[in-house]
Amino acid sequence: MPASTTPEPVVILDRVSRLYGTFAALREVSLTLPAGSSVVLLGENGAGKSTLLKLVAGLASPTYGTVTVFDDRPLAVRDRLAYMSHATMLYDELTGLENLKYFASLSPDPSALDPAAALREVGLDPTLPRRVADYSQGMRQRASLARVLLTSPDLLLLDEPFSNLDVSSAQAMIARLHTYLATPTTTGQLRTLILTTHQAELAKPLANLTLTLQQGRIVSRS
Repeated sequence: MPASTTPEPVVILDRVSRLYGTFAALREVSLTLPAGSSVVLLGENGAGKSTLLKLVAGLASPTYGTVTVFDDRPLAVRDRLAYMSHATMLYDELTGLENLKYFASLSPDPSALDPAAALREVGLDPTLPRRVADYSQGMRQRASLARVLLTSPDLLLLDEPFSNLDVSSAQAMIARLHTYLATPTTTGQLRTLILTTHQAELAKPLANLTLTLQQGRIVSRS
């Protein structure tokens, strides 16, 4: 009998609930995502999309249930994932290149990273002397994407990445994410992407799974 070729699970949520006081941001969510998943999370504000991403990123803990990433706790594998939130996490007083050089210096192997190339890949000029404080909102968003892609993470988590982007910039970002997904990890495995958006039509070409959340529950999968 031939060996199974099913990719290993990257993310497993087992009956996960997250409470904030009496408010349930997530309710009994169970989900298994194999390597190579490209997941788009849809839903109104307050549906639980951002909470789900934070739990997978290890930035929040479930009130009930368990979250497993790469067969471990999220914080134990944080070097294999990257998370882009609404905040860009960039230093306003630095240029784009200075920001990425700083983030590269925090890596265990800074010499393996190329901050200038990461900026070029999102359509930004690494030689631009302008401080991030003087960037447009769209430029800040692209620089933030360059930051999270800098280390070529095995799992990429993006919260509303198309905010403040015009259509052409959003399409360029989608093309960059296609390249990310098509590039195997250093061990030859498939990469995994989870993103939230209110712009379903923009993200549709990226998705091999679309989940809609409502009041903390997954109400549809397609």
